[in-house]
Amino acid sequence: MDELISRLKKFFPDTLQSRLFMVGGMVRDILLGVECQDIDLAAAVSPSELTPLGFRLVESKSTPNIYFLYHKQFGKLEMTRLESTEALAEDLRRRDFTVNAMAMTLDQVLQDPLDGQRDLENKILRACSATSLSDDPIRIFRALRFECDGWRLDGDAETAISCRDWSRDLSLVPVERFSQEMLKALGKSDPSRFFRRMLQFRVGQVYLPEIFQMPEVPAGPLQHHPEGDLFTHSMQALERMSQATTDTSARFCALFHDLGKLSTLREHYPKHHGHDVAGADAALSFCKKLRLPVALQRTLQATSRLHTTANRWEELRDATKIKLALNAVKGGIAEFLPLMVAADCGGAMPGWNETLQVASLNASQLGIDPLIFESAQFPPEKCQQLIMQHRIKELRKRRL
Repeated sequence: MDELISRLKKFFPDTLQSRLFMVGGMVRDILLGVECQDIDLAAAVSPSELTPLGFRLVESKSTPNIYFLYHKQFGKLEMTRLESTEALAEDLRRRDFTVNAMAMTLDQVLQDPLDGQRDLENKILRACSATSLSDDPIRIFRALRFECDGWRLDGDAETAISCRDWSRDLSLVPVERFSQEMLKALGKSDPSRFFRRMLQFRVGQVYLPEIFQMPEVPAGPLQHHPEGDLFTHSMQALERMSQATTDTSARFCALFHDLGKLSTLREHYPKHHGHDVAGADAALSFCKKLRLPVALQRTLQATSRLHTTANRWEELRDATKIKLALNAVKGGIAEFLPLMVAADCGGAMPGWNETLQVASLNASQLGIDPLIFESAQFPPEKCQQLIMQHRIKELRKRRL
């Protein structure tokens, strides 16, 4: 903290420092003694004083305008411009929760008009005002994300969320803002709480109707899925994956690996034949709807398509195992596919790393004479068959 504040003092001219405050999550992190994720500032300065420092105005339709700067020494700096230092107290009251409504000078003098430090000590999320959530409804999901890290909403905030229908308000907020909170929640210690609380409060259906459909869909025949419904199964898979890895992509794929089961006709329940292919097809529109990165779309498609085959790993022929490894590498899920099998059905994939290594070997590494491929007797499909035969031999040799 001392080092960061010292660098900020060197960066900002002396004439600005008395009008400059660290605010929001930055102060919260400082008081918690953890590394600051973002540098949030508020200052009673003019645009002409910010421009020479490299700040630029970022206008937004759904959130207050900020001044932004990326600096190699600090990373991202975001600044709220105040009309005067007296306006700081009102700015803090307009924030979401009291733990994020504290300010601190560069001389480390704390300003805490809403007693946020007490809530910080108890890890309580208390709204700054009666309109805090309605002023920006995405704050609901920010709170649920915090709850995945051990925080808890107070009774008044819970009542404010549960006592009304937020669908219309949320429909006016860009889906990207919801997705950002969801992905951050997936990186926390208890990510399933985010989605459980969505159901509890009946909030977010406008963004993620799939979560609300899951409780009505059987996970599968009871002899294979005694947990019953798809929501319970998906939460269990997410929780198991979260115990195994902090990889957000792996956790996301564990949560939605059975997306294809939502398209099964009711008359076919409790079975879901072809849900792997249906899930891979649905993953594209699903991820586009949520404005998620292309990499997540690719991994979800691959997980949906391959997980049922991977669940039968020990029954597979060697050629099928090698093909599965090739497809997993292509889909970007090779590292966590065994974790997916464990999270989904409690299974294992012994020999997976050896199979990946063999699948990566080219013809030369497999000892195949390259002149063979120049022969007219070896069209492309026969070349692939020959390579597969050598890969199978190599896999069996390594297994022995």
